[in-house]
Amino acid sequence: MQDFLKDLNKQQYEAATTIDGALLILAGAGSGKTKTITARLAYLIDCVGIPPSNTLTLTFTNKAANEMQKRALGMIQNNCLHPPLLCTFHKFGLLFLKFYITHLGRKANFILADSDDTKRIVKELNGDLAPLPLVLSEISRYKNSQISPNEALKSAHNETYQHIAKVYARYQEFLLQKNLVDFDDLLLLPLEIMQKNPQVAKEVSERYQYIMVDEYQDTNHLQYLLLKQLCSTHQNLCVVGDDDQSIYSWRGANIQNILQFSEHFKGAKIIKLEKNYRSTHTILQAANALIANNKERLGKELKSTQDEGKQIEVLHSFDEQEEVQSIVKAIQALLKNGVMLKDIAILFRLNALSRSLEEGFNRAGIPYVLVGAIRFYERSEIKDVLSYFRAFINLEDDFSIARIINKPKRGIGKTTLDKLLNLAQQHHTSIFGLMQSGIAKEEVSKKAYATLQEFFAVMQDLQKSLKLSSLGFIDEFEHKIGLCEALSQSADEIDRVSNIEEFYGVYKEFIKQNPLLELEDFLNELALRSDQEDVEMRQESKGVEGVACMSVHSSKGLEFDYVFIIGLEEGFFPMTREDSSVEEERRLGYVAFTRAKKELFLSYVDSRFYRGNRTILLPSRFLGESGVAQKGRLGISKKLGSAESEALGDFKKGDCVMHKIFGAGRILEVTKCGKDVRLKINFGGLVREILSGYVSKV
Repeated sequence: MQDFLKDLNKQQYEAATTIDGALLILAGAGSGKTKTITARLAYLIDCVGIPPSNTLTLTFTNKAANEMQKRALGMIQNNCLHPPLLCTFHKFGLLFLKFYITHLGRKANFILADSDDTKRIVKELNGDLAPLPLVLSEISRYKNSQISPNEALKSAHNETYQHIAKVYARYQEFLLQKNLVDFDDLLLLPLEIMQKNPQVAKEVSERYQYIMVDEYQDTNHLQYLLLKQLCSTHQNLCVVGDDDQSIYSWRGANIQNILQFSEHFKGAKIIKLEKNYRSTHTILQAANALIANNKERLGKELKSTQDEGKQIEVLHSFDEQEEVQSIVKAIQALLKNGVMLKDIAILFRLNALSRSLEEGFNRAGIPYVLVGAIRFYERSEIKDVLSYFRAFINLEDDFSIARIINKPKRGIGKTTLDKLLNLAQQHHTSIFGLMQSGIAKEEVSKKAYATLQEFFAVMQDLQKSLKLSSLGFIDEFEHKIGLCEALSQSADEIDRVSNIEEFYGVYKEFIKQNPLLELEDFLNELALRSDQEDVEMRQESKGVEGVACMSVHSSKGLEFDYVFIIGLEEGFFPMTREDSSVEEERRLGYVAFTRAKKELFLSYVDSRFYRGNRTILLPSRFLGESGVAQKGRLGISKKLGSAESEALGDFKKGDCVMHKIFGAGRILEVTKCGKDVRLKINFGGLVREILSGYVSKV
């Protein structure tokens, strides 16, 4: 038996050595799914003798793909001249289109528009006639449902959706004209090509005889259809996933893909991985109890390989200020006991809840890292460099030219730029085309025309430099364009200069490692990087260490020794009160609980300031459902009553009360004053003395 198989438990071994036919590995949190799927890949290649090039493993992040490849190659003893293909769905789509996009009558030197590019293009086409987030989400939904612009227009049920359908049509025309593809196209276009060309589907399916998919619960309908095409000549599809961790319906993930796997792929075998190697028994007991309340699940129960562990601590505070004080106190105690900052995480359902944490940590001097800040490749200065690079590939790309034509400043103002763009549209050409034909000479000032001539001359010179030396090109680019030099004139821009220099380093490293690839390959690779990987790369590169503060969605796939979950109130976590959608909220809670390895802290407050108002809140049902706390012992146990119904003697220090003007408050002091009772109350930092008859208990 190979060494890598000896380390597997009974269920992992069965999953790794099941070869033919459809297989669902139902892998609970912390159950060693990556170890199992990489062992299976190594087994296929090293023990069964399947050529590596006949395998395809699909993931959702580059980080996961790289980790799997490293692990699998470390297990394989036979040398792999052609390593197995492990990549994201979107990277596979990109590689597929490089070979087959010509079947759609398009050129193979397309550029991938990232999410920020898509947003800018659609914003320009939309104007202010419909909410931009709605337009973007509907266009994405149309593509993921294989709905054409004409079909979208026919089904539009009101003026807003008629407008969105028209924007969708113009957006598609723009992508075709500029030879751009967006993220949705990386799934949609390969599917269209295979559906219209069965021979292509057969060819690709025969090439990849053994297909594995990680995080199958996160796949959407388009990815399912794509897998059906890839398995058109066989049924050797192994998927790994956890229906209890399906938390991305808002971006198109379809939980039915995993729930109905046995129906979609007849004769499928299901193997459950239920041994958890991460969390204590106490933590898993709560997580299991919570998720058991969901009806739509395949069903499994995590069993801990760790000890009993400490009891889960419930932190009950009056408001968010008191909440962060409790968390600071708990963290300081952990640090005093030798716990490292990097082993602590704060999770929240809503990003807005991070504000009070930041303020509290700053006051206490506790270093923290807020995951989810502006992504490196979406920073303005980096987008400028990327736009230059895209213009080198196609000087007629007015989308990129418009961004850089006055960066650094050249004296080409908005009025001149708008005039050029309108002229280009009228003459069905580009700004570069206007310069080539001489039309621009008659329409702009002599000074502007001379500046434009010089700009395009420099751009063409740099195009030639790029062809001569990809590695030396970056120094020539900075020398002739001078982005860093221009920013260096201001002391406030030092961070932006550092970001550009870091980007130049990324480019040079890419060229050193991939000397045969071209500039568009570099741009497409960058566009594929996920949000989380980008954040991690920047933290590592700058040596940042602190308490990790992040949304529950961002925490998926991570683990920490000590986890605090804040905002466990009805309306915040879960965010919804509807039974139909609370199941995904519960799955989010399950994900949050199972991030913790040693200790778990659950925090809820009586009132929270949100969107300009202070609101009285009820504890989250998840506290009771998980068995962590009795429902009747969760602080607020009754609704507001009238002031008249409260007996004067009922008030005591620490009680939560409600005032019709000042809102929610907590009693600091109770004093008898004749027949009345005088209360000193803290209303979220504002202390007032109020007679007891004017407040009600909560």
